Amino acid sequence: MSPVNLIDGRAIAQQIHSETARRTTRLVDRGLRPGLAFVRLGEDPASQVYVGMKEKKSKELGIFSTTHVLPASTSQAELLQLIDRLNRDERYHGILVQAPLPRQIDAPAVYSAVSPTKDVDGFHPLNVGKLMLGDPTGFLPCTPAGVHELLIRSQIPLDGAEVVILGRGNIVGKPMAAILMQKARHANCTVTVVHSGTRDAAAHCRRADLIIAAMGVPEFLRADMIRPGAVVIDVGVNRVPDSGSKTGTKLVGDVAYAEVQPKAGRITPNPGGVGPMTIAMLLANTLRAAEQTVGIGPQLSE
Repeated sequence: MSPVNLIDGRAIAQQIHSETARRTTRLVDRGLRPGLAFVRLGEDPASQVYVGMKEKKSKELGIFSTTHVLPASTSQAELLQLIDRLNRDERYHGILVQAPLPRQIDAPAVYSAVSPTKDVDGFHPLNVGKLMLGDPTGFLPCTPAGVHELLIRSQIPLDGAEVVILGRGNIVGKPMAAILMQKARHANCTVTVVHSGTRDAAAHCRRADLIIAAMGVPEFLRADMIRPGAVVIDVGVNRVPDSGSKTGTKLVGDVAYAEVQPKAGRITPNPGGVGPMTIAMLLANTLRAAEQTVGIGPQLSE
């Protein structure tokens, strides 16, 4: 039996998928099918799995998708040419360039080349700026947007909450802080971002109502670093040695789950917490991108 304080990311992601499917059906009935283009470079096994999962779920929800696979040796110019073609292709309302990218590719330049109106990953500078300004017409990065939805749909009190975010990365930490500090409904938090230069991370964590761990350090957050009843969200995905497994490794989060879970008020499992939400938000963003082409305004869920 699962602990009663778990936040079930799979169940909440399925709620969002159901909403996306219903809205997609209504859009198709109006003559427009949402389209999503995946771009993958090379044959990285993890990337193949991730793109395959996203493509499968797209099909289930009625979203047209195509995966464009390029050699790992592809040049920057060749990749930008493909993105330019996809930007101009009206079949696609969203474009996702799967990370990680080969060393010869300048990732920020690639993400900036994707049209802001098709940037369903939320990495284009224009969408980053809209997030900072609280403009709802932009696209939010999928993982922090997914965490936000987890909190809202789990009825976690956010107004005035003390929040500590572990990690200041561009993909999760920074946008997560921007989402939660907005003067807006389901936000209005006091946010502290803890990073490698923070002098006493544990002291900050112990005063938090909510801790979001996204720093990429295996099992960094321990039980003595949280106050009883705090909400803990584990975004981390780390591969560590494990002599008992067939592969010799195992995946763990940024939270020492076994010792933190009994002390937390609510906590995400890992896996089964944040991961499913990232795909849910990607497809919700793709639907929104299609809706906006026919004048339907921004909305996250029904």
